[in-house]
Amino acid sequence: MGLKPDHWIRRMALEHGMIEPFVEKQVREGVISYGVSSYGYDMRVSNQFKIFTNVHSAIVDPKNFDPASFVDFVGDVCIVPPNSFALAHSVEYFRIPRKVLCVTVGKSTYARAGVITNITPFEPGWEGYVTLEISNTTPLPARIYAHEGIAQVLFLEADEECEVSYADKKGKYQGQTGVTPPRI
Repeated sequence: MGLKPDHWIRRMALEHGMIEPFVEKQVREGVISYGVSSYGYDMRVSNQFKIFTNVHSAIVDPKNFDPASFVDFVGDVCIVPPNSFALAHSVEYFRIPRKVLCVTVGKSTYARAGVITNITPFEPGWEGYVTLEISNTTPLPARIYAHEGIAQVLFLEADEECEVSYADKKGKYQGQTGVTPPRI
């Protein structure tokens, strides 16, 4: 299994629709960077957020998720409360090839400010907008900037195709189109 470089990412995005919309070069001036980097793709966060709230005293249960746990917010800057959490989705739609597994890491600009982005792997054959899990680990409110970089996607290509892809097993998050809470 090997890490894929910028020219492979560019070719797969432009010729096979792996990333749409696709930014061919890294955009950095005045923003938290996004676009192709040497060995990854810095995806952007959209302007739609679900921010955790305790207003309704709901219990967070991933097997029986209560929508009252969140407050919906749309805007260019999302304020995540201290020691809290928000869900968002990527600007980009991803189509992962059958021989590829993606892992993500948070952007250092956010990590150095105490904001951690956790995203589960993109399995072979998965496609959709990425649901982003954004944690504010600080005792202060944190700003998240819509349409700017949030996390880097790394593409790992296997030597052989898997027997069963995410698409084959009809995964519950296949083709997700917005901020998607937990499903069972």
